[in-house]
Amino acid sequence: MTADEPPEPRNPAGRLTTRAWFQAVLGAMILVVVLGAVLGGRVISTTARASDQLLDRSLPAQREALRFQSALLDQETGVRGFVITGQPQFLDPYNQGVTAEHDAAQQLRSLVTGDQQSTTDLDDIETAVQRWRTAYVLPLIASPAVARAQGDTDAVQGKRDFDGIRELFAQQNRHLADEVTTDSTQLHRSRSVRDGILLGLLAIYLATGFILLVLVRRLVVRPLADLTDASRRVSDGDFTFHIDVHGPADVAAVATAVEEMRRRIVAELDSSRVQETRLQEQQTFLHAQAAELRRSNAELEQFAYVASHDLQEPLRKVASFCQLLEKRYGDKLDDRATQYIAYAVDGAKRMQVLINDLLSFSRVGRMTDDTVPIDLAQPLDRALANLATAIDDSGAHVERPDELPRIEGVPVLLTMLWQNLIGNAIKFRAGDRPPEIRITCEPAEPGWQFTVEDNGIGIEPQFTDKVFVIFQRLHNRDEYGGTGIGLAMAKKIVEHHGGRIWIDTEYTTGTRICFTLVGSTPAPEIRTALTDHDSEGPRP
Repeated sequence: MTADEPPEPRNPAGRLTTRAWFQAVLGAMILVVVLGAVLGGRVISTTARASDQLLDRSLPAQREALRFQSALLDQETGVRGFVITGQPQFLDPYNQGVTAEHDAAQQLRSLVTGDQQSTTDLDDIETAVQRWRTAYVLPLIASPAVARAQGDTDAVQGKRDFDGIRELFAQQNRHLADEVTTDSTQLHRSRSVRDGILLGLLAIYLATGFILLVLVRRLVVRPLADLTDASRRVSDGDFTFHIDVHGPADVAAVATAVEEMRRRIVAELDSSRVQETRLQEQQTFLHAQAAELRRSNAELEQFAYVASHDLQEPLRKVASFCQLLEKRYGDKLDDRATQYIAYAVDGAKRMQVLINDLLSFSRVGRMTDDTVPIDLAQPLDRALANLATAIDDSGAHVERPDELPRIEGVPVLLTMLWQNLIGNAIKFRAGDRPPEIRITCEPAEPGWQFTVEDNGIGIEPQFTDKVFVIFQRLHNRDEYGGTGIGLAMAKKIVEHHGGRIWIDTEYTTGTRICFTLVGSTPAPEIRTALTDHDSEGPRP
């Protein structure tokens, strides 16, 4: 086995899974319990039989024998009283004793069934009693006068016969006492054996449980604990620590997978160190590029300052002196010279407008410190106020929502956004109808979607991307004025606020410009209303 190959299980535990080991342990415990239950059931059954023999047969037989003997003694006492007194009422104990004797004999015989000795004793007593009753008692009861005439001879013989019955009583009692003693001894022995076996089973259960606990701990718990410790050690950063594979098959499979993962992590770390070196080199390069970019931005800021001050001053001078030249020497110049002066003045003015538009375009994205929560209705109001003259001159109708959502934005830029979009709708209107401009707002992920649509000349689908490029114009400057920077600035403002802007090519009755902005707070219900700027004017 090479160093890169996962180690094989080092003990027989690896041949079975954790589930199989637990099933084996559970099966062993069930087997021990079943064997113990069978053995315990047998000893308990033996004890129960001995107890039943003593309590249900031997002791009741002894009690019935005493009742049987007592009934015979009552008979003998009644007969003796009758002989002495000659009065019939003294035969009542005899008659009652006969009934009790038959009942006790019947009960006793049912209890000693199967016991030859006790049955023989009962038979002997019943035979002797029958002989005593036939020879002595019945003749005495039948002819009391004749029996008394015979005198003491029959009485002595009757007494001798009943003394023989008493000896049979003593023999029966000895045999029944021996039977009770034997059954008591058997019961005591059975209980002793039962208690010993139950204690032995308890000891076996405890020993088996301990052995199985040690087995589970050694074959399952310890490998799992070792794998957990090794995994934590690797997760703590010790990627050089080798994870041993042992224990049940499924634990070994997990250990193998973790070891393979560790080796892959080590390989990835080695690769990442190389990548880190490259990233550090790239970071150094990026720092240099960032420094260069900061320097370039500083130069652009300086250029913007120069453009806003130094460049516009010469343009103003050119325009002013050209106008003075036309005023002072206009009567001495021909039409071509006057036209040339007009071209120069117009070019200077357009250059000033272009510089101002470029400055505005360059400021977009650098106004991060001016970002505040603002209701979009406010910059829209300012934009409409700025365009009030153009709206009045063109007779435009602007339909707008009564309420607009709040966003995090730069108020100046948002005003420029609305002003550029609405101004374009007014500028590029159709010659045969006044502008109809409609502004809508609806929820969209992750904020709001706005549309500004008009009934103007529209934009061909092939030019929908071109119009957002700075200085791109679709019409001659003589037809429609401007520098071609409005929609490019609108795109930059929208993207600066985290949204996007596009032209809906499915709208064919004019131009529909759509854009999205991220809302900072929920807006109230948006309602639309038509605002006629000819009659009402812009909102304050």
